[in-house]
Amino acid sequence: MVEQLGVCMSDLDAKGKAASDPPPYFQAHVFVCCNRRLEGHKRGSCAARGSEALRDYMKARGKELGLAGVRVNMAGCLDRCEFGPAMVIYPEGVWYKIETKSDIDEVLETHLRQKGRVTRLMLTERDVPPAKG
Repeated sequence: MVEQLGVCMSDLDAKGKAASDPPPYFQAHVFVCCNRRLEGHKRGSCAARGSEALRDYMKARGKELGLAGVRVNMAGCLDRCEFGPAMVIYPEGVWYKIETKSDIDEVLETHLRQKGRVTRLMLTERDVPPAKG
């Protein structure tokens, strides 16, 4: 058996979690890309598309709704600015393109409150930035 940090690799479940792991500190952790590139950059940036105001709204609205165990954070570049403003929710790892306060309201209600998905806003494995170079 290979032991890493005192836990045998065979003691991990399919998601890499050990029975001895502490419970998650947050039930959901939301990261909103607030990366800002120079004006005119070919990839654009989420901040130039309004992500900072959307993140502020999401944070305030989540508190108003009483969403316990949900943390909304600003993130640096999440490498999907072409599709942004972009955000990702963990632990699920679901990505969304958010453009309006209505989009935020829908994600808060459907994903974070009802544990569903807002498929019309989801970024998928097909949404990848062009090759760098």
